[in-house]
Amino acid sequence: MDLKAMFNLSYGLFVLTATDGAKDNGCITNTCIQVTSEPNQIAFAVNKSNYTHDMVFKTREFNISIISEDASFDLFKHFGFQSGRDVDKFKDFTAFDRAANGIPYIVSGTNAYISGKVVSALDIGTHTLFIAKVTDMNVLSQIPSATYTYYQSNIKPKPQPAAASAGKTVWRCTVCGYEYEGEELPADFICPLCKHPASDFEKVTV
Repeated sequence: MDLKAMFNLSYGLFVLTATDGAKDNGCITNTCIQVTSEPNQIAFAVNKSNYTHDMVFKTREFNISIISEDASFDLFKHFGFQSGRDVDKFKDFTAFDRAANGIPYIVSGTNAYISGKVVSALDIGTHTLFIAKVTDMNVLSQIPSATYTYYQSNIKPKPQPAAASAGKTVWRCTVCGYEYEGEELPADFICPLCKHPASDFEKVTV
């Protein structure tokens, strides 16, 4: 079985944001679709390990900013490679505005945002699948949305040559390029940068 077949699915990239009291937070997600037009509803999945997941689960409100092709890798690093449990992602971040629901949406590297209220949540193991009613939305630019394939080809930096010494085995994260040196990659290994699992690592010959 070739797990890379999953990479051929066509889907976008998004910044999911939420507010709980005075705390704002956001994370990168790659699963959001419209499921009905009348009423207008969307579905999105969020990993339970994300702090934003807990905020949305509690408050039932959110914004989803649709990432566009002019986004920089810094946007992905800022919202995807660090946890809101450890840092305040909005402390020095200024490229946002607030929607009518009071929650931030991202204004740089995005082309639209959607506000919503959760109407149901389904436990699907590592993730929760949220179904939500759209309460507001707006177009920010005409720049095309960034697909996962576009991100891989044009936004994510190309991996550098393996840093390990000759004769060593390196496992490289296919998402962010982080390298783990060792003969075997632990099955429960989680990338310290982008939080992706061992299944997203590939063996590199040095």
